[in-house]
Amino acid sequence: MSDEPPIDFIRQIVRDDLASGKHTGVVTRWPPEPNGYLHIGHSKAIWINFSIAAENGGRCHLRFDDTNPTNESSEFVDAQHRDLRWLGYDWGEHGYFASDHFPRIYAYALELIRRGHAFVCDLSSEEIAARRGSLTEPGTASPYRDRSIEENLDLFERMRAGAFTPGEHVLRAKIDMASPVLPMRDPLIYRVLDAPHHRTGTEWPIYPLYDFAHCLSDAIEGITHSLCTLEFIDRRPLYDWILAALDLPEPRPRQYEFNPLSFSHTLLSKRFLRRLVEEGLVAGWDDPRLPTLAAYRRRGVPPEAIRSLCSKVGVTRREEATVELSRLDFEIRDCLNKIAPRRMGVLHPLKVVIENYPEDQVEQLEAINNPEDESAGTRQVPFSRELWIEREDFLEEPPKKFFRMSPGREVRLRSAYFVTCMSVVKDERGAVTELRCSYDPATRGGNAPDGRKVKGTIHWVSARHSIETEVRLYDVLFEAEDPMDAPEGTDFTERLNPRALEILPSCQMEPSVAELAEGPTFQLERTGYFCVDPDTSADRLVLNRTVTLRDTWAKIAKKG
Repeated sequence: MSDEPPIDFIRQIVRDDLASGKHTGVVTRWPPEPNGYLHIGHSKAIWINFSIAAENGGRCHLRFDDTNPTNESSEFVDAQHRDLRWLGYDWGEHGYFASDHFPRIYAYALELIRRGHAFVCDLSSEEIAARRGSLTEPGTASPYRDRSIEENLDLFERMRAGAFTPGEHVLRAKIDMASPVLPMRDPLIYRVLDAPHHRTGTEWPIYPLYDFAHCLSDAIEGITHSLCTLEFIDRRPLYDWILAALDLPEPRPRQYEFNPLSFSHTLLSKRFLRRLVEEGLVAGWDDPRLPTLAAYRRRGVPPEAIRSLCSKVGVTRREEATVELSRLDFEIRDCLNKIAPRRMGVLHPLKVVIENYPEDQVEQLEAINNPEDESAGTRQVPFSRELWIEREDFLEEPPKKFFRMSPGREVRLRSAYFVTCMSVVKDERGAVTELRCSYDPATRGGNAPDGRKVKGTIHWVSARHSIETEVRLYDVLFEAEDPMDAPEGTDFTERLNPRALEILPSCQMEPSVAELAEGPTFQLERTGYFCVDPDTSADRLVLNRTVTLRDTWAKIAKKG
């Protein structure tokens, strides 16, 4: 099967444009706002822009749309740089900001006024909104719409000089207040803002609106195909109008819209994510409960899994159904199963004492690092008289199809020996605290020379050598499939999943887990995929669960 992506409608458009000679090369762009961290919903647009450019020998620009300094900061710029590089993309020397183009964008605004296509308006934002009209009724023109070109130029230049306060004047495009396309009803293109910019300081007291800055930045940078999600489809007429009104040379950039990527059981609005962070409902932008790329990186998700999902969900002109988070989990498992080293660890420890094993003896047993990859080799795992096993691997009175440890039953310890539970130790409340077992020395490596078979194989760690570890188990951020589908008056923060994080403070890991502190996500056998969290210190190992070994979504669906 070919690994090449399918020829979706955008790829076909690009091929046709090159074949016809409309464009001699391909230049795309990814234009994030530096007002938060990138999230999983952004990944599809990132993938489309960078991959289409790469497939056609072109380039993709990274251009920050920094036109609203009230919500932007260098912290978000740096974070988005890290996230994009982690996801596997590089823009080389083509990293830009809309603020790089502010002088030319301002000059274009002056030219629009000179051509009679823009005017300075004194109405308040509320008055402008009230005059906008509706989908069935035309809007009402501003009383300042017919100002002379000379007066408009004077007022706009004074806006640039800082002579006015926010809201006192705005610059609007003069288009059509009866247009069936609402964004064409004399939209705002410049406003006064009294806020320092994270790059330009107080140099600019006025800032262009996104719709004005975006298409002009595309033109300035020579973008050929401006690819964005369907939420911008009603703004395409304005995009084209601005470029035509300024009579910019052909071929001009062309905007194409595709279906966005949205997921169940989470929110992909930076505004809402910012609330979660600022109100302390999560532990920062990289909290593994969040859908940010930084959170996925901290949780040990391989970027290949995200890119793989993006290539499979489809690129169409119509809104698609919300993608279940289980699809992303599947891609994560599929990727990690091939590359993740295996280790043994016990999340809910139960002590096992092998009574016929020498008290002071320690063996180094050979264990396979990854059965899917022979080149991963093997490792040595210490084995001693006292072990830890998972508490759920023992039942004193097991049901018929329970094949793990129980009194009198022989089971296999992975890569070690056959053992049999001989007796059970309980505390004063009757809870099992320890198992007394015997082992068969002839079954070293987990195989019996006499050919006898056992149905149960369980994992373990040597109590003498294990590392006590804090393990954090992450679940969906919201139990509801659509967190915003709530009764009137209910805030989305009230729908957070109280079980989205479970902390297990005293888990036990085989010693080689400590060697993975700077390494890849690994699999704890029979348990799940895990990675070392940055909270780890010299005296405390902390692990995050990346994903379970099996799909648990049927259980979640029932909860919902």
